[in-house]
Amino acid sequence: MTMKTKKVAAALAVAAVLAGGAAIGGASLFAGAPAAAAQVVEVWKARTCECCTGWVRHMIAAGFAVTVHEVDDVDPIKAEHGIPGQLHSCHTSVVDGYAVEGHVPAADVKRLLAERPKARGLSVPGMPQDAPGMDMKTGEPYQVVLFGAPDGRMRVYATH
Repeated sequence: MTMKTKKVAAALAVAAVLAGGAAIGGASLFAGAPAAAAQVVEVWKARTCECCTGWVRHMIAAGFAVTVHEVDDVDPIKAEHGIPGQLHSCHTSVVDGYAVEGHVPAADVKRLLAERPKARGLSVPGMPQDAPGMDMKTGEPYQVVLFGAPDGRMRVYATH
């Protein structure tokens, strides 16, 4: 882990504490009941991308633990995880073996992890204005795409 990645991870941990989402030893700092272990999302993003940081905050607020890697070029990560070019977005994540490309809502990631379809992962292609992290509130719909199924086909997983 680079020093920059450690600093980002530490800053995000502080943000989680301030948002009431931190846990130590399995117990939430702000509740009496033990918290479930958070699913870890590993994110690769450009150093200068603010909307990616917004998506990271969205995932933390939804209960995920997030590790961020700020890199100069995200394309090698996209290639490593088999994300088709037409599905590319600004950041790439991996959670429990699935690729998550772009501004996929946390609820869809949770559904993916619960259903465990035979696929590589989910993508929100491009940067839709109303997707988590973009948060423009324009009312424009966007789709989440499931890709990498054994038959090679992509399909709409969710519409928002």
